[in-house]
Amino acid sequence: MTINEIIDQRLGAPVAPSLGRLQPLGLREVTLREGFWQRRQDVNRTNSLAHIESWLERAGWLGNFTGAPQHRRGREFSDSEIYKLLEAMAWELGRSPDAGLEERYRSIVARVAAAQDADGYLNTNFGRPGQQPRYSDLEWGHELYCYGHLIQAAVARARTFGADQLVDVAIRAADHLCDAFGPGGIASVCGHAEIEPALVELYRVTGNTRYLDQARLFVERRGHQVLSDIEFGRSYFQDDMPVREATVLRGHAVRAVYLAAGAVDLAVETGDTDLLDAVTRQWQNTVARRVYITGGIGSRHQDEAFGEDFVLPPDRAYSETCAGVGSVMLAWRLLLAQGDARYADLMERTLFNVIATSPSDDGTRFFYANTLHQRETGTEPAPDALVPRAASTLRAPWFSVSCCPTNLARTFASLAGYIATKDDDGVQIHQYAAASIRTGDIGLDVETDYPVSGQVAIRVVHSPAAPWTLTLRIPHWATGATVDGAQVSPGLVHLRRDFTAGDTVLLDLAVTPRLTTADPRIDAVRGCAVVERGPVVYCAESVDLPDGVPVDALRLDPGVPLHDHDGGVAASCQVTLLDDDSWPYHDPAPELRTGAVDVTLRPYHDWASRGPSTMRVWLPLADQP
Repeated sequence: MTINEIIDQRLGAPVAPSLGRLQPLGLREVTLREGFWQRRQDVNRTNSLAHIESWLERAGWLGNFTGAPQHRRGREFSDSEIYKLLEAMAWELGRSPDAGLEERYRSIVARVAAAQDADGYLNTNFGRPGQQPRYSDLEWGHELYCYGHLIQAAVARARTFGADQLVDVAIRAADHLCDAFGPGGIASVCGHAEIEPALVELYRVTGNTRYLDQARLFVERRGHQVLSDIEFGRSYFQDDMPVREATVLRGHAVRAVYLAAGAVDLAVETGDTDLLDAVTRQWQNTVARRVYITGGIGSRHQDEAFGEDFVLPPDRAYSETCAGVGSVMLAWRLLLAQGDARYADLMERTLFNVIATSPSDDGTRFFYANTLHQRETGTEPAPDALVPRAASTLRAPWFSVSCCPTNLARTFASLAGYIATKDDDGVQIHQYAAASIRTGDIGLDVETDYPVSGQVAIRVVHSPAAPWTLTLRIPHWATGATVDGAQVSPGLVHLRRDFTAGDTVLLDLAVTPRLTTADPRIDAVRGCAVVERGPVVYCAESVDLPDGVPVDALRLDPGVPLHDHDGGVAASCQVTLLDDDSWPYHDPAPELRTGAVDVTLRPYHDWASRGPSTMRVWLPLADQP
């Protein structure tokens, strides 16, 4: 079978396993329509791609591919940002061809191809005159990480267009990589996982088992102390114990979820149930102990890493945007493999409260880290400012480490590929968005303004003559949900019918405000609560408070019902003011000055959209000491 024949069977899906419980529907089968996610996807296409491309030129990172080695600019991994932009462009061209975008894409690919060595090696930071030798710094050099994003970009192009120059470049690089790190070669791994899922996807595109075998080598080698120890410990690289033995995700959060995603890909393609069970166990334990209410991961700033169990301080949340992208990647793979609704639940939470939070409304500024408690008013960076990755307290136009803008770009561009799946019995809808679904003999139109309301209408456009099953995910929080007026429980609802054109299924997820409290072992938020509405987390912002009332003075009154108000959620709060000049430890407790105020809480993903502010997600409860 040729590459293009294999491509024709994949229909533009970001992940395309040959085995598993569910089969993904790709960009040729699902189209987003006017709504929450389509608006963000359009802003990504019209604004973010050009913004990113402009910064890559301005920062000199694109110029590294054709410039002299001694004039190279950017961090050791800056090549990967060009590849993620190319991936985003490829997905966008796949869903809606455009001559101007195609020309920009091909121009960048030509510059990348010009830098590739005759043996397939490709990296602008190593191996050229005046630079370190190839593969001389596997801990920090990111050479294989960059290959991973190059390959992912080529996979996107292959699945939406077919073989082209970028696909050729990636295959040559992968062949070189297998020569260098295969049996008898360098018996090590990259300090930053990413090559693992990329190689499996390239195997899925080409059918070349050599790439699958190399992915297996990388997954099995990791955890055997093949990398040098560092101040953060080998767990930073996930090189402290084998993947099969680990019980929880640990170390650098992005590295951890990328590695786990690759391990799932490998397990699915090889039928390795033990490996799949190991990653499932890690995911379960991580979600139970190390994930923020937003779905964000990573509570340690110094190493961008997971903290210990239940160490989830809101004001120290790192919750890197890229880690959110990686979490969605991992959960989607587990969902395809096993079909469990809890994976889609976490995806939804992360999409609405991490992925949607990072970019500005116009798609030209971004959060790198996503705190849950901003204590001081931030300073908005200038439009031409390049800022340190986590130093911006407001969304910034670009970072010295700009992995997050490009990761968002490729995610938004391919988002339609995460909405629905199919199996031999029918179609499954996992994420609710206005969309058209066309696969085989089944055609569905999904109409909804979710998450503004929980009403979702699924209209059958065409249907096979035989009965088939429409499966709907009922989120874990939707305890009052109904389907066609009948109450249903959280989980999966299977509707097997003789559907005909014009039939409509009405899902109501009963989106209303609710209070959520934390496991008492999360010490940092004991005695606090979060307001949620559907999948969206809400927060208090200083711009919504009376003058002189700081967000840290609010104590939420749980006895007053929450209700929708002015695009937000209205809550009643006591205001507790303390003396700022005295010793902060007391016995007995100090006398408090209190009052009351009605507060309109706003979606967390919108915070800081109206200018500098302070903010908090977890609010102390007025009935707690």
